[in-house]
Amino acid sequence: MAEVHPKIHPVVDPEAPPTVPLVPEGSTVSEKGDPAVQQYPPPPVVVVQSKKRRRSCCRCLCWTISILILLVIIIAAVVGILYLVFQPKVPSYTIDRLTISKFSINNDLSVSAKFIIRLKAYNPNKKIGIYYEDGSNLTAWYTTTKLCQGSLPVFYQGHQNTTILDLELNGQIQDGTTILQELNQQQQTGSIPLVLDAKVPVRIKLGSLKLMKMKPRVRCNVVVNSLSENYSISIKSSSCKLKFKF
Repeated sequence: MAEVHPKIHPVVDPEAPPTVPLVPEGSTVSEKGDPAVQQYPPPPVVVVQSKKRRRSCCRCLCWTISILILLVIIIAAVVGILYLVFQPKVPSYTIDRLTISKFSINNDLSVSAKFIIRLKAYNPNKKIGIYYEDGSNLTAWYTTTKLCQGSLPVFYQGHQNTTILDLELNGQIQDGTTILQELNQQQQTGSIPLVLDAKVPVRIKLGSLKLMKMKPRVRCNVVVNSLSENYSISIKSSSCKLKFKF
């Protein structure tokens, strides 16, 4: 006959203090005493650039730089070839004569002026022509006072050509008495400085090729002995400088 073992059930002591469950290290305990789940910070997001994209950007940048360098080399080569073939030289300008047909005071105390200036333009180039186009402006100044103004005609100047132009300039000065007094005092010294400022749109012709329009500025410093009407005026000195503006 088999031996029977009786089952023993644990007896709960009603007076014993309640047991507290063990909480793992790093965990939190809820208000009811139950262990709560520990809140860990989310893992950092690591952005990994695609190697393929970086290679594509580097390749594109290298191609762009190479094309720019190639364009600069081509342009420099073309400019060098044109310079060797045409051997460009800067045109020269001189003021040969100044005639005053009118420089008198009016009833309203203004001064009417009429100058005739002989301008000599020389093109020293053997293979380059110059088109002088419409829209030019020539102005005569005494210090900061504009005396008169005019324009250049439209014409073409060929290779190694000298062109003489008699240009008429007209003007009216409102405060005539002041400028006449200044000129009379300056005339006693025998040297009156004038400035002739010319702005002329031109096109350069290289062989059969006509280049884009440029706007050179010619500035001439002229010293004369007098500015009297119907008086023999002699030019004591004259110098002109040319500046190009594209």
